[in-house]
Amino acid sequence: MPEIALKGIPASDGISIGPSFRYIPVDLAIPEFSPGTADEEMARFNVARDHAISELQELREIVFERAGEEEAAIFEAHQVMLQDPALESRFREFVESGQTAEGALDKAVKELAGMLSGMGDELFAARALDVKDVGRRLLRILLGLPDTALDAVTEPVIIMAEDLTPSDTARLDPQLTLGFVTERGGLTSHSVILARTLGLPAIVGMGDGFLENIPNGTLVILDGDSGELIVSPQENNVDRYIRTRQQRLRQRQILQEAAEKDAYTSNGRRVEVAANIGDVETARIAVENGAEGVGLLRTEFLYLEDTKPPSEERQYVAYRAIFEVMGERRVIVRTLDIGGDKPPTYLPFPQEMNPFLGWRAIRISLEEQDLFKTQLRAILRAAHGFSGSIMFPMISDLNELRRAREIVEIVKEDLARESIPFASDVPVGIMVETPAAAMLVDLLAQASDFFSIGTNDLTQYTLAVDRGNPKVAGLFQPLHPSVLRLIKQTIDVAHNHGKWVGMCGEMAGMTKAIPILLGMGLDEFSMSPRAIPTAKNLIGKLPDHKTQQIAAQALSLPTAADIEAYLQTVLNELVD
Repeated sequence: MPEIALKGIPASDGISIGPSFRYIPVDLAIPEFSPGTADEEMARFNVARDHAISELQELREIVFERAGEEEAAIFEAHQVMLQDPALESRFREFVESGQTAEGALDKAVKELAGMLSGMGDELFAARALDVKDVGRRLLRILLGLPDTALDAVTEPVIIMAEDLTPSDTARLDPQLTLGFVTERGGLTSHSVILARTLGLPAIVGMGDGFLENIPNGTLVILDGDSGELIVSPQENNVDRYIRTRQQRLRQRQILQEAAEKDAYTSNGRRVEVAANIGDVETARIAVENGAEGVGLLRTEFLYLEDTKPPSEERQYVAYRAIFEVMGERRVIVRTLDIGGDKPPTYLPFPQEMNPFLGWRAIRISLEEQDLFKTQLRAILRAAHGFSGSIMFPMISDLNELRRAREIVEIVKEDLARESIPFASDVPVGIMVETPAAAMLVDLLAQASDFFSIGTNDLTQYTLAVDRGNPKVAGLFQPLHPSVLRLIKQTIDVAHNHGKWVGMCGEMAGMTKAIPILLGMGLDEFSMSPRAIPTAKNLIGKLPDHKTQQIAAQALSLPTAADIEAYLQTVLNELVD
């Protein structure tokens, strides 16, 4: 067949060349038959669950040997999911209404996974896949089917699939798996995390139907760095990718060496390169990639995955696990940033014309003070013995900040009175993500220990562009002159008041933006963990006098397009 070039989402680095193998999972069609009594169907569920827990323990041991304790913990989490009271309760309701165990399980899993998928967040979509994986395992056991779908792989191949569950990925034999490509999937799924740990190149999100044109045994080139899949490549392309693979291995070694060192500009100015994370797994990935701390710990994952607010203890355990992974490194915990665009089911949210301008973030915390105090208690307890900071989102007024800080002090007094250990000297700062905050840094500095610029929202609010609306996506320009001027003003004024400034928006990890941000005097860059090695390597090549010239020149240009073109020229010169 002729050569075909396809494009997906790059998920795990590396280039693999080899024959394709289409993975078709076991068919779990549910036959029609009459159910037993509710108690009989519950008994079948319990037996299948015990069997599934046993399988997961075996899988955990396999992954522990291949990838280590951290990745094996995925299957401990699956064991916990199997015993989730919410799943069992919903299952019982369905069997009591006359469903078979198979039908009840199918409905309960779809309901729970659908709730997680509908939250519009990649992390929750990944957890939905875990729920489906657990559900498939239980259903397969109830149907009496063996777990043998991957036994047909007998030679090194590149796996092609509609999707891969964590269980599927764990079963892949590293000696026979060159990489995998899926129609669906996201970057935060446990399957992708496992692939990275095992060193398997991967592409996800190829789109429905791509498998139909790739017969088993077709030679393919998988480029996990760019997301390109070359089907039936010509010989010259095979040679080119072999050379590219060798070049990337050399470059990766350079980046790894940069990641292992603290970040300094070429003339010795210390800056911090930290990570944006949302759970303990991304904390581990951050450390592996050289993160010097966490510039943004998103806490929404705890508030949006259940039908009731997370308890203090549950939050404490989750935050503490992250602090333990980060060790002595600073962790900045952002208090809950939920709202009309991502509402939990247990808060009464009004229908809002524009939820980005509505009841969200710090506005909710100041009104729902019990919710806020519970979170602050958990953060202060978890930070005991570690380097923790608290950061408030969506601040636009000094009074908001003062009220929030007063609540922090009340919580500290409560913990001290109860003789509960907590971090008593936690710095408290704010996100600068509204133009109001950027304009009031001199006043906010009275009550804020530090500032972190959230460029995603700052850009949205400055340009009046909904960053989630594809119709106006082209107008969302982080390098717009107005946004850059607000950033520079924030840094200058904060420094004049002796406060450091970080950035935790996507812009902090943009290679084009790093030179200008250095020139503006940004103290901390917080980004996606996998962007850290490249950022550190780039920072180490740039002297302060050069970046100051770059910043001055960029700020003199009239449009975002002019600034982007200029910064691309700067990067090209650095490469040359």
